[in-house]
Amino acid sequence: MALRLVTNNFRSKISSMLSSASLLHSHATSFGFKEVREEEKSQMVGKVFSNVASNYDIMNDLMSAGLHRLWKDRLVSKLSPFPGMKHLDVAGGTGDVAFRILESISSIRRRALQDPLNDGLQEETQIYVCDINPNMLNVGKKRAVERGLGEDKSLTWVQGDAEALSFGDNSMDGYTIAFGIRNVTHIEKVLDEANRVLKRGGRFLCLELSHVEVPVFKELYDFYSFSVIPQLGELVAGDRESYQYLVESIRRFPPQEKFASMIAEAGFQKVEYENLVGGVVAIHSGLKI
Repeated sequence: MALRLVTNNFRSKISSMLSSASLLHSHATSFGFKEVREEEKSQMVGKVFSNVASNYDIMNDLMSAGLHRLWKDRLVSKLSPFPGMKHLDVAGGTGDVAFRILESISSIRRRALQDPLNDGLQEETQIYVCDINPNMLNVGKKRAVERGLGEDKSLTWVQGDAEALSFGDNSMDGYTIAFGIRNVTHIEKVLDEANRVLKRGGRFLCLELSHVEVPVFKELYDFYSFSVIPQLGELVAGDRESYQYLVESIRRFPPQEKFASMIAEAGFQKVEYENLVGGVVAIHSGLKI
């Protein structure tokens, strides 16, 4: 009974916040549940990720009970990396996804070396890690050195904007973005840019925190999100405000069906999504034809 009263209060509070945040006009956008000018959002998001960069790994482990590692493994599994591919990982500054892609390709090469008939896997792989935030990129570069990848020519770190990529048309075999697209100002521009840089036959994959629809699970998830995560941020990272924003940004992100339709509208074919943990996260995919 007590839990029902608490979750009902949370539901009312969240609904009220979402209603007020939805009253956005043409030059405004959402920053969590707040209304801000479009030109302010990128700076505000940048400040959030500059604040959380140094504690990013430990907070991800705490908030997801380590499950984010399995979700990223699943993302890379669906990508099916191959030697010689040119791949772009956007908003991937810490290197989590890029390292997994390289490991997958290295595993393929190791198996190929054991097969004397297979000598066609010598093409140069190139993985570009693109992130708008230099602090997140610095975390990734440090982790690369720790993994012995500091001098790996297959790995290139690029500071760049997902809405205006510096890469050429039809230049990439794959594109991934994990836990990043909900923080951009214009999702449509990011999807258009992803389609532009991909070659025909290239794959788009997006891992993002999403929407839980199972009623009881949703109430528990809301309680955990709005009560526990900001408190963890304050205790571990000394930053409640940034983690409050991160929770609110999830609720402002389009539901799975809506986001899938946006991917299709950007020109991708064979669009589908897979819910994980009841919709806490979803992996969306599309193919450029």
